[in-house]
Amino acid sequence: MGLPLEGLRVIDLTKDFAGPFCTMLLSDLGAEVIKIEKPGLGDETRAWGPPFIKGLSYYFLSLNRGKKSVTLNLKTGEARKIVRQLVRDADIFVESFRPGTLLQYGLDYPRLRRINKALVYCSISGFGQTGPYRNRPGYDLVAFAMSGIMSTTGEEGRPLIRVSTPVADIAAGHYAATAILASLAKRLVTGRGDCIDISLLDSIVSWLTYNATYYFATGKQPPRMGSAHPNIVPYQAFKCKDTELVIAVGNDQQWKSLCEAVGLQSLLEDRRFVTNPLRVRNRAALIPILSKLFRKQRAAYWHRLFLQSRVPSTPVYNIGDVVRDAQVLRRGLIVHPKSKVPQLGTPLLLLGSKTRSYSEPPKLGEHTSLILRELGYPESALKRLRATGSIG
Repeated sequence: MGLPLEGLRVIDLTKDFAGPFCTMLLSDLGAEVIKIEKPGLGDETRAWGPPFIKGLSYYFLSLNRGKKSVTLNLKTGEARKIVRQLVRDADIFVESFRPGTLLQYGLDYPRLRRINKALVYCSISGFGQTGPYRNRPGYDLVAFAMSGIMSTTGEEGRPLIRVSTPVADIAAGHYAATAILASLAKRLVTGRGDCIDISLLDSIVSWLTYNATYYFATGKQPPRMGSAHPNIVPYQAFKCKDTELVIAVGNDQQWKSLCEAVGLQSLLEDRRFVTNPLRVRNRAALIPILSKLFRKQRAAYWHRLFLQSRVPSTPVYNIGDVVRDAQVLRRGLIVHPKSKVPQLGTPLLLLGSKTRSYSEPPKLGEHTSLILRELGYPESALKRLRATGSIG
């Protein structure tokens, strides 16, 4: 069988990270994604480098596989007319402009719905389409800092840290894709589309999860604990002779297995450490004992012991370790498109669908002529539109 979204068309007016991440997920599921870009410049992530690979930034490569690029100058009436023509037969419309911008262009949901009542229209922005902050500019780092999560990162007495991947963007992209798929399911029943409002701030605030509940329950700020967990011990990274090892002891049986594996049976008789609540309470006494022990051997040594004892653990991987890992490779997470430059594949494995083939991210405006010819524009019209700056 084909991929779930084959036959569906997405009009993609997004840039940067969250929107392109969302539409890449839709492409991975089989949808045709037509990426509308500004002539001459395109999505600003095309310039986010070095490194550049065959003229494309590594950043742009990571977010835009499988799409078609059409360059339109939305400040011209001809370009906006082309968008409306595309919308007639489209299923999904995703945009990440500042709230209110597409209203000025006549490309807002109420107007496009008159053209296509089945259209699923999704807006992604920093703060959403409503509220006192709706007009503020917002990037991932701003939303992350405002979410409360950044205040819990790092260790006490040391600087706060940014997570190295843009988690607010990723959260918003995922939520947008989820809402789009839910709206498509609803459309099967009603025949009508929907309007979706996704913000980076909303999305990453929702990721507070138990940190928020901790605050609601105690009225206190969750402590900054580095790699450690506030409610589970031992559940953190430990320095070994060479690198760091993560141990994730989720229950008392695993604690027993850990003590037996490393020869610390005496800890099993210590009443301070018998249960997880007691280990949390006596963290300051237990962690130095384990830290001293783990420094005596390499991480791989301890990891082998824990594998045999079924204690969850792993050395902390660097990126090179990840892309060579047998499990990652077996699951198809590293793919090699025609360009021969490896990319991350999709984690969406659908056993009843055919294997996804990946095409390279598009060159700027690569598909403009192709898509406009499909709309019925003759070559003379394309030349005129280029001359007037409506297309690139």
